[in-house]
Amino acid sequence: MSAPYEVLTMGRISVDVYPLQIGVGIEDVESFGKYLGGSSTNVAVAAARHGRRVATITRTGDDPFGRFLHQALRGFGVDDTMVSSVPGLKTPVTFCEIFPPDDFPLYFYGREPAPDMRISPDELDYDAIRAAGVFWVTGTGLSEEPSRSATLAALEARGKRGVTVLDLDYRPMFWESREAAREQVQKALQHVTVAVGNLDECLTAVGTDDPRAAAAALHDAGVTTAVVKQGPKGVLGSDPAGIHEIPPTPVDVVNGLGAGDAFGGALCHGILAGWDLARAVRFANAAGAIVASRLACSSAMPTTDEVDALIGARRAETGDGDDQ
Repeated sequence: MSAPYEVLTMGRISVDVYPLQIGVGIEDVESFGKYLGGSSTNVAVAAARHGRRVATITRTGDDPFGRFLHQALRGFGVDDTMVSSVPGLKTPVTFCEIFPPDDFPLYFYGREPAPDMRISPDELDYDAIRAAGVFWVTGTGLSEEPSRSATLAALEARGKRGVTVLDLDYRPMFWESREAAREQVQKALQHVTVAVGNLDECLTAVGTDDPRAAAAALHDAGVTTAVVKQGPKGVLGSDPAGIHEIPPTPVDVVNGLGAGDAFGGALCHGILAGWDLARAVRFANAAGAIVASRLACSSAMPTTDEVDALIGARRAETGDGDDQ
């Protein structure tokens, strides 16, 4: 490693296959687009779009889809040296249906078992993990072994250095129960400085979906900064400076998938830039809104200039001169 990564993510990767016809079921779709996918991988791409030095830790199958993902990562400016293949396993493929504004069913294939759940503690670059400015892991990475042990080992080695983020990322299909997920998430929370999740993910993590109560419970679990996404009600951010209520950024939704990952990468950028939490969340909100207005996820991640332009346009519409 020639220099520390500004953002290092660890977790799920897949090929996302999205219909090019909107508002119809897969059985009636005539053509699809193929994209890099996976929550932590998309966060890495989003951060790279803001000019950050980024890498990701994950595993693919040893197949053409895996080779496509390597090519896509490099094309987006994400270092893929910590992305390895698992002989004998297929790269996961995820299909979706698009019914705007709020219905986007997902269908996961090739995850029994998935290569990205085969990350093991003995293959991690702990020096890179310790040195990164932001280290980002996901709740899904805790759902199976050996990924669970690898994620916890990485967090323990990190020791809350820099900014250590847990994306709560609760997906019921990967867990036996919500209670099983809560048990593992609680183990991870004690090792991180930032937790990010929507209301349902907060319910899984700390047993409540009341935004302020969830933020308080996350702080009690050892987190310094809690970010609670509330959908159309905006985002609540809580840190030692106080509670920050950030309104949503309205857009015409095309595909809501990937908006949270754009939010995550933009949040990393804002934190690394030294912004206060309110400004970082406002920027992240706008980044997520841009992706929600587009079809794809990874290839839809906005640049800093695009996010700033949307914030400026929104400010002009509302007459709000406070960009902090």
